[in-house]
Amino acid sequence: MTARAAVVCGLGQWLPARAVTNDELAGELDTSDAWIRSRTGIGARHVLEDGLGTSDLAVEAGARALKSASGLAVDAVVLATTTPDHPCPATAPRVAARLGLGPVPAFDVAAVCTGFLYGLATAAGLIAARSADAVLVIGADAFSRILDPEDRSTRAIFGDGAGAVVVRAGTPDEPGALGPVQLGADGSADDLIQVRSGGSRDPFRAATARQADPYFRMAGRTVFRRAVEAMAESSQRALDRAGWSVGDVDVLVAHQANLRIVHALADWMGLDRERCAVHLDRVGNTSAASVPLALADAVAGGGLRPGHRVLMTAFGGGLTWGACTLTWPVVEPH
Repeated sequence: MTARAAVVCGLGQWLPARAVTNDELAGELDTSDAWIRSRTGIGARHVLEDGLGTSDLAVEAGARALKSASGLAVDAVVLATTTPDHPCPATAPRVAARLGLGPVPAFDVAAVCTGFLYGLATAAGLIAARSADAVLVIGADAFSRILDPEDRSTRAIFGDGAGAVVVRAGTPDEPGALGPVQLGADGSADDLIQVRSGGSRDPFRAATARQADPYFRMAGRTVFRRAVEAMAESSQRALDRAGWSVGDVDVLVAHQANLRIVHALADWMGLDRERCAVHLDRVGNTSAASVPLALADAVAGGGLRPGHRVLMTAFGGGLTWGACTLTWPVVEPH
């Protein structure tokens, strides 16, 4: 049988209406616009309004990706998120139902900021195995729900949002075809990025409530180094498998964790910083939504055009990381 590839044919994005500026954060915490920008490159982030959840973000982005794909019927939904609506059940089935997709298989992928790439790999596998002809892949997170309100380091970095793509079955040589997705993980360092309490190992109990820590924690300095090294290595492997050199890359769409990380990665790889897609200055680190949101922003801004060679890479909790290549197709984001 002819080899099948997953081909990007739709792109959607959604951000909550409320944008929180650095100056607004400075009114609540011991920080300033200058301090945040100098360390992260972030100027604002969007925050989901009370009463809504990750599924609301995912539905909006998913609907727009489906519209971008001209209403192509999808056979599965893969939702990458670390902030599901509930610990049980998964959020993806609810998203599929609200999108009116019928009884298609729908499930969550939890790989934190690398989740979207893990989701793409999963979708590509479904298509290669002929279990699906088209898949909706969504990255959505509402990190504002799990941040310590008094932790200026994490509150300055993270924002809420969702991005999505539709991938369909196609041939490996056509525009939009995903190259092999290079993935990795190191569970021996899972404590570097973690929400300690609320799971089966450290469940919430009335008797131990004072010792519980329900908030997201991150060892920033160590994560910085690990992120650059892991993304550089996986990116080089993805380039090698695609038969590309670093000079062939027109646009680097790296996880929008921190501007210094994005630039350090580009420098490490010998890639011009001008080729880096940058969206974090307006939205912060949106975790699993980061890569698709950056793609949509780059297309809308004219920095990513059909025929451009794109390298996508991300790093997140787990620890997890990954990279993938593709030649950008004719796709209008919604």
